[in-house]
Amino acid sequence: MDYDVVLRGGTIYDGSGRPGFVGDVGIVGDSIAAVGELSQARGQIDADVTGLAVAPGFVNMLSWATVSLIADGRSQSDIRQGVTLEVFGEGWSEGPLTEEMKQEIVAHQGDIRYEVRWTTLGEYLDYLVARGISPNVASFVGATTVRINVLGYEDRPPTPPELDRMRGLVRQAMEEGAVGLASSLIYAPAFYAGPSELTALAEVAAEYGGLYISHLRSEGNRLLEALDELIAVARATGVAAEVYHFKAAGQQNWHKLDAAIEKIEAARAAGLRITADMYTYAASATGLDAAMPPWVQEGGHRAWVERLKDPAIRERVRREMSTPSDAWENLYLAAGSAENVLLVGFKSEALKALTGKTLAEVAALRGTSPEEAAMDLVVEDDSRVDTVYFMMSEENVRKEIALPWVSFCSDSPSLAPEGVFLKSNPHPRAYGSFARLLGRYVRDEKIIPLEEAVRRLAALPAQNLRLDRRGMLRPGYFADVVVFDPATIQDHATFDRPHQYATGVQHVFVNGQQVLKDGEHTGATPGRVVRGPGWRR
Repeated sequence: MDYDVVLRGGTIYDGSGRPGFVGDVGIVGDSIAAVGELSQARGQIDADVTGLAVAPGFVNMLSWATVSLIADGRSQSDIRQGVTLEVFGEGWSEGPLTEEMKQEIVAHQGDIRYEVRWTTLGEYLDYLVARGISPNVASFVGATTVRINVLGYEDRPPTPPELDRMRGLVRQAMEEGAVGLASSLIYAPAFYAGPSELTALAEVAAEYGGLYISHLRSEGNRLLEALDELIAVARATGVAAEVYHFKAAGQQNWHKLDAAIEKIEAARAAGLRITADMYTYAASATGLDAAMPPWVQEGGHRAWVERLKDPAIRERVRREMSTPSDAWENLYLAAGSAENVLLVGFKSEALKALTGKTLAEVAALRGTSPEEAAMDLVVEDDSRVDTVYFMMSEENVRKEIALPWVSFCSDSPSLAPEGVFLKSNPHPRAYGSFARLLGRYVRDEKIIPLEEAVRRLAALPAQNLRLDRRGMLRPGYFADVVVFDPATIQDHATFDRPHQYATGVQHVFVNGQQVLKDGEHTGATPGRVVRGPGWRR
């Protein structure tokens, strides 16, 4: 038989978790046609991959490539790590939007400028594919987005009619192909949502077979209580639930990881479908909004910035930023000191010179306190200011990698070391999260075997999301395939020099088309929308 593609003689890791075996993979059109011995077959692309690993394409369970793919559809930093599916929607999704929300998006854009030519989540995903993108894309519907759509930025529960409208928006998104419902509960206005609201929305996602996934209300002082909240939603609705970027934040909380693992494993033993994902670093990245109390952010970005100009409010914010509390998640204190708070992205050209400096350095330059400096930067940049917080334990990262129910993410956009992307510094996970797993933690430290890493990079997330024929190398499955060298795959991005590609991935195919050849991008854009189980065709 003739094939469009034959990959010959590689060590096949099919996603099942079984040890690799030497064989061939044949692709016809957008699908895998054969896995095994194909010595008599011919391929229009016929590649000898002896000595290399052949695996299903990797799933990025938390991607922020929503805007970066508009600027550059090639998805270079992720494709070069073997990622073939970007999953969006951590609390905020690109739909459903109101006209006012569209205007806000345009008003708060940074270095990448674009028109908002969609309203619903399904329309956004179709818009991306119509532009031409290399990876496949999927998305959760954001509980934050749904809340803003109906309630704006108010700190109050929805009325029964408002909650019905919110449930209707979740239903619409699920029928458009959303893979589930996502929340991010440390941030305003998501912080204002109570458990009953989340349960009511998750109930709709569950009807369609979707996943409820959450940035927990606390990853630090109240980690265990926040985990209880997620498990309670799963128990009440029957929904499968996942913890975004599983961690214990703040040195005083590192010891809580073992108890958190025990809680999840007890829930799983009781029949609940609880999983987690992670990135392979001991530092997080978000904004300076995560260093300030939620009350000062009520009403949205403009109200927050205006409040920070009031001396009396500033004094209260300064005091609360520097005072330990369980009432809200304070990443400034979780980092331990202003030296562990790295400023990596500004909108204003006047402030871009501060990129790569710590909050402590900026405070010293300005002769002010770190708290005052943080407030000043938000006002001056008219943004939340992209920020890295060093607050996790490397030992805990290794513990998390060893867990069989944990998949992986970048929690970042997909970038390239060129053009508009060089105007800010990302967390190095944007260029290295997946290669770092396979190089440092699998090959060098041997925390898990390669076959298990592939299962958790591909099959596990695809199964959790209930995706159709993705995540395995099996006949009939879509031909999302990565070929890499286990002996050389390596991340190179650092916090000082983050714009550096990982190396070691040789070939990548998306829906049967080659997007990476001999380590270089082909320019192909075969990416599609991957829709969840509730999709109404």
